[in-house]
Amino acid sequence: MTRGSRDAFRALTLQHLSPEDAEKWLGVLRPGVRLEVATGSDDVVGRLGGLPALPAATEWPEWEGHGPHSFVASIDCARLPTAALDIDLPAAGSLLFFYFDGQLDDGDALVLAEDRESWAGARVLHVAADEEVAEREAPAELKPYPVVPLTARVEMTATEPWHPSVRAAFAPDAPLGNRYDHPVCSQEFLDALWEFDGEVGHRIGGHPHSVQNPVEIEIAEAVLDGEVSWDDPRLSEETGNWVLLAQFDSEDAADMMWGDAGALYWLIRPEDLAERRFDRAMFTWQCG
Repeated sequence: MTRGSRDAFRALTLQHLSPEDAEKWLGVLRPGVRLEVATGSDDVVGRLGGLPALPAATEWPEWEGHGPHSFVASIDCARLPTAALDIDLPAAGSLLFFYFDGQLDDGDALVLAEDRESWAGARVLHVAADEEVAEREAPAELKPYPVVPLTARVEMTATEPWHPSVRAAFAPDAPLGNRYDHPVCSQEFLDALWEFDGEVGHRIGGHPHSVQNPVEIEIAEAVLDGEVSWDDPRLSEETGNWVLLAQFDSEDAADMMWGDAGALYWLIRPEDLAERRFDRAMFTWQCG
């Protein structure tokens, strides 16, 4: 039984939930692509670090007034098992992820979802397959991260019981982002889920593996300017408008440490993804 498969999750849930509740919980799983450090003969689908391949006319992303972003990762869309996902990723070309990581100011300026003025501190670019590209040297003041090749594995992904999609299935009237009276919120079940898959990891699509509260809520709050309370239905509605594009965990092999062993997240609305409006993707990060 493959770890991360629907059958593996079914076996786990049946140890803690009734058959009816187990099937309902399995219904909110989403397929994602786990990105792992490639070794040996693994098929390489992308990499952490190194230097990006950019069209000549594309400028290196920069946060005005602060400086250039660091290059985090490159993903070859044509090598991803996109047909297995439930988001509309490009079938070809590359996705390039950039982030102002604090190299230039010793972490003084933070990129935060709740700070609109900092949104320019993270970017995702899609370079079409037919564009002529060349590897671009990093700005002199930046030290590129070491290259770490990545391979891909399709898996099912779970999320927190207080995530809006799970709450809607079991307790639609429960407060957003909080536990409620149901076995899916029991400590026994939560501990079993954590033991089954407690690693954040690198991922394309699927549910985000949030370090703290669901990152979709964090993005929804930011988009709504933090002006709605958690019991406002507009926040729940906005939370449901965002899906994970990519997450990148801290990674020793690439000398990447996001805060205190945290992770970077890029989310996007499905309609913007379908229109390839990656400039509308939202960024946040979390750490323990």
